[in-house]
Formats: sequence, structure tokens, C-alpha cells
Amino acid sequence: MSLFDPDKSAVRLPVTLFTGFLGSGKTTLLNRVLGDPRMARSLVLVNEFGEVGLDHLFMEQVGGDMVLLQSGCVCCTIQGDLDKTLRDIARRRARDEIPPFDRVLLETTGLADPAPILQLLLNHPMISHDYRLDGVVTTVDAVNGARQLDEHPEAVKQAAVADRLLISKTDLAEIAASAGLRTRLTGLNPGASLFEIVQGDVDPALLFDSGPFDPLGKSDKVQAWLNAEAHDHAHHAPAHDRSRHDQHIASFCLTFDEPLDWDLFNRWLMAVRAAWGDRLLRVKGVLSILGEDRPLVIHGVHRTFHPPTLLARWPDDDRRSRLVFITRDLDRAAVEASWTEMEEAART
Repeated sequence: MSLFDPDKSAVRLPVTLFTGFLGSGKTTLLNRVLGDPRMARSLVLVNEFGEVGLDHLFMEQVGGDMVLLQSGCVCCTIQGDLDKTLRDIARRRARDEIPPFDRVLLETTGLADPAPILQLLLNHPMISHDYRLDGVVTTVDAVNGARQLDEHPEAVKQAAVADRLLISKTDLAEIAASAGLRTRLTGLNPGASLFEIVQGDVDPALLFDSGPFDPLGKSDKVQAWLNAEAHDHAHHAPAHDRSRHDQHIASFCLTFDEPLDWDLFNRWLMAVRAAWGDRLLRVKGVLSILGEDRPLVIHGVHRTFHPPTLLARWPDDDRRSRLVFITRDLDRAAVEASWTEMEEAART
């Protein structure tokens, strides 16, 4: 009998966390994509309808907090606590009380720390029963982004945990400033894919499917989601000047050539969480475990980790375990040393 749960993606709704600092273009982007027919069967959770500007879109009132747009997208305001809103929506969906939808886009406020929301999606049992975190998409302002990264820790964290970074207002920014921001974001989060958007004109596909899970049982997105090679390249790249906030963020990947003993690895991971949980902005891993033919996915934020799940198959012949860390004030050497100590203690 397997120690791990199989991938239950087909029965849980994928959630994209859509974040970005004040003025980075989230509202403009949402205003554009909500009218796109490709947003059909999507649920968009916003803080207030008025902020998104739905007045010019045909909409049908479904409930006091929910409207159905002409595109087929359902738009809902967050009422009180997020977990209460998500649970209520899941209940109403199960009872066919609201229009059907297959995926969720959750917009945060510009000043939001994404970590508590990620923790809720990853490990709240009543939430994870119906939803799964698919990925994080963050908008960054090409004109003001560098200053915001200098002055606001929230902006740094929003960019650091992203799977995809959407750089807005590139038509208004100087070429040198845009190039410098791209370089800085790559140093801050080398595993994230970067895209430039103008006036919110974006393919809605960029807002979804950035995670490792596929309802059809395919796992070919694992490499893009993990992008371990990017983190390794960043770790071995020459040192360069960084801002006073960026220098606190580290991104690195640990690679294990041989299959891992789960009991030993799990004890080590628990020790890492206990010792440095506050410094773990995000941890993503695809592991080869002794006795298991399929890859095991782990995903965590700070001390909160989602229960490990098995994917249907490996994406290619590379069966190495890869574990990506995005941390604050925690370097690779300390984490590697803790693993070495755990291995040595197990051999004695």
C-alpha cells in the first residue's frame, strides 16, 4: 500500500493566486480578461466589484455577492474571511445553486502578504477538500516596480513566490528601466516565467495552469513549474549588486541523484520547518522515493506544507529528486549542512 495520496486534481478546483503591488495593473488586466470568452467557466474572486470596473460588461445578478458575465465567467466578491467565502462557494456549487465553473482566480489586495493565503490553500482541510493551489501569478509595474521593491517588503514577497511574473506598463517605462527590472526579477525569482503586458492585454491562459498538476493525469508541466535548472544557474552565477531588500531573498535547488528514503527525508523536512519555518517563503519539490515508481510532489509555505501527492507519471527520463527553496535570510549552505547531518546521524 502506498504511503501517499494519488493526485486528486480531477476532483479539486485549481486556484490561481493573482497578486501584485498597488498600481501594478491587476485591475486593468482583470477588466480586460473578464470580457474574454476564454474566461468561460472561470470564477474570479475580487475584493469589490467596483474596483474591477464591470459596468461596461453585460452581467446577470446571481446573488448578492455574485454576478454572471456575458463571457460565461462568474465574478464574486470576497465576503469576510476568505475561507468562509471559499467554503460557501463550494457548497453552493455542489448544490447547483450557482453557474458552473472549473477553475478559480483569486485576486489579492495590493498590500497583501501572499503567505497566509497560500497556507490556507495548501493545508486547510476544509479548503483542500474542494480546492488545490495551481500557482501564483504576480503583476509588477515596469515604471515603479524597482522603487516598490526597494521600499515595500510585500512587493518583494509577491514577486519572490510567483510562478509567473507579468510586467505591466512596459510601453510607459524607459527601455533601460524595463531591462533592469527584468534582470532584478530574474535574480529575485529565477524560476518564474516573465511576460510583458501592455494595458492589460494578456492571454487569459497565462493566468491558469502554472502548477504541476494536470486533471488528465499528465505531468509534463513539472519541469516548468519547478524550473530547477534556473535556480541552479542563479546559485552558481557571479555575485552582483542587489537592493537592500533583494539581498535577503535566496533561491536555490537541492538535487538528489538517488531515490530518497521517505522516513529520513520527512524527518529532515520537519526539522527544516521547525528551525527555519519563518524564513521559508516557498518550497516546491518533485521527489523520487524508494519503493515508488511515480514522482512525489511536495509544496509548502513557511511551516505549512500540503500533504504529499503522487503524480501519474514522470515527465521524462530524469528521475532525480529536485527541491526548490525560496527563502529570506537563509542560505543554501545551512540547508545542505542540515541534510548531511541527518544522513550521517542515520548511518550511525
